[in-house]
Amino acid sequence: MTEEQKRKLEQLLWNIADTLRGKMHADEFRDYILGFIFYKYLSEKMYLYANKILAEDGIDYLSIDENSDEGEEYLTAIQDEAVLQLGYFLRPSELFGEVARRGRASATDDGEDDDHAEGASKFILGDLTRILDNIERSTMGTESEDDFASLFEDLDLSSTKLGRSEADKNKLITKILFELNKIDFELDKIDSDVLGDAYEYLIGKFAAGAGKKAGEFYTPQSVSTILAKIVTTGKSKLKSVYDPTCGSGSLLLRVAKEVKTVSAYYGQEMNRTTYNLARMNMILHDVHYRDFDLRQEDTLERPQHLEQRFEAVVANPPFSAKWSASKLFESDDRFSQYGKLAPSSKADFAFVQHMLYQLDDNGQMAVVLPHGVLFRGAAEGHIRRFLIEDRNWLDAVIGLPANIFYGTSIPTCILVFKKCRENPDDILFIDASAHFEKQKNQNHLRPKDIGRIVDTYRDRSAVEKFSHRASIDEIKENDFNLNIPRYVDTFEEEEPVDLTEVVRELKAIDKGMAKTDDAIRAFCKELGIGAPV
Repeated sequence: MTEEQKRKLEQLLWNIADTLRGKMHADEFRDYILGFIFYKYLSEKMYLYANKILAEDGIDYLSIDENSDEGEEYLTAIQDEAVLQLGYFLRPSELFGEVARRGRASATDDGEDDDHAEGASKFILGDLTRILDNIERSTMGTESEDDFASLFEDLDLSSTKLGRSEADKNKLITKILFELNKIDFELDKIDSDVLGDAYEYLIGKFAAGAGKKAGEFYTPQSVSTILAKIVTTGKSKLKSVYDPTCGSGSLLLRVAKEVKTVSAYYGQEMNRTTYNLARMNMILHDVHYRDFDLRQEDTLERPQHLEQRFEAVVANPPFSAKWSASKLFESDDRFSQYGKLAPSSKADFAFVQHMLYQLDDNGQMAVVLPHGVLFRGAAEGHIRRFLIEDRNWLDAVIGLPANIFYGTSIPTCILVFKKCRENPDDILFIDASAHFEKQKNQNHLRPKDIGRIVDTYRDRSAVEKFSHRASIDEIKENDFNLNIPRYVDTFEEEEPVDLTEVVRELKAIDKGMAKTDDAIRAFCKELGIGAPV
């Protein structure tokens, strides 16, 4: 797919989303559009898989008579295989295209113009509700049950926001299904990820429109790319990647783009809607249900993967979130060795400690945090000192520009950790805070900005006014304060002022003003009025 084709597809998808804009908030109509795209994906995947099974018999899946004994035999056999391989099952009449066509056909039967028919008379809402429920039912008692459970619970087809009457709701939904049905996501092309890219595009667009809530489910792609490139440095394959605050799962999937294979994806997300979004995102990117393990829970309070260690760990935790900091955690293996807990008002270091506990000895970790973690004192200062002086796990500190995250303008940083460091005698500091493109609502990291950060990290190079390798002794002298300006001098000396030239310019200005005053006095004399003093 060319960039132009991709751009047109993205615009088409956003135009479809516009059908719902104005009726509800961005984070609400996001759930409908992404839910319908996911249903379309499952349908097309099911159709292609069923036809592969039926190829020897020369039968098309849609031609099976669901009301005949022979047809039911075929469907039973296909269901067994589909649930095992795909994780779910859809009957021919339940496929997205068939539902869209039923709504469309009824409208044209009623005499509506074919270009404007919107399925006003044929009520498909009941069909849709039943089909989405059937997808989940088909997984019950199987390996994929947890991965498909309640996936469509945010797709509320009874909501009055879709329309006052059942007919209005039906008309709107039919229109959306019909427009989406026009799009070919090219699932039969092995090297194509059109749908995955389109899904990512929409998630990003919804994040931009969702304001403060956006940080709950999406990390800007530029930041995700930096994190992904850092944790895959020197590797072509990963056994596992983990995100304890995985949001929509986009960061996990971004890591996969930097290596040939990722054997397993793990994540945890507290928000139920966002958790559903993450599972959909995994499946849409063709990650097999056996290869990902996402859980819905509070990571700090109720971690779900404690017995496992991961080769790559990435995260963009909620900045300075509150947590219980309960005394019970003082004996928790994740926190006990530090001697102090992160304060209840700021969980930033609690997330760092949790992630380090889950990091394998040969692994690498990159986490986005607010700048305050670099210099705040008390318990946070104690934890920071322990990480550097006692464990020597901190590998790099990268300062990012302000206003690049959705919902907050605060400056942020990336901390990079390794338990087995190749360069244990120093910590690399990178100040990328001034390298960005200013856009309408947010600052944006350009490809060249991302490349410079990643190359500097990988080469571990000291670049004037951009990066510095600080020895552990140097950091001790600064009392383990990691504030980047202490290590990277970005001060630009002002050019010396030529006083002789300044005097000359002032005399020229005075001379010009004198001429102007003379002209004004002359005009005033002609007009017979007094000149200004």
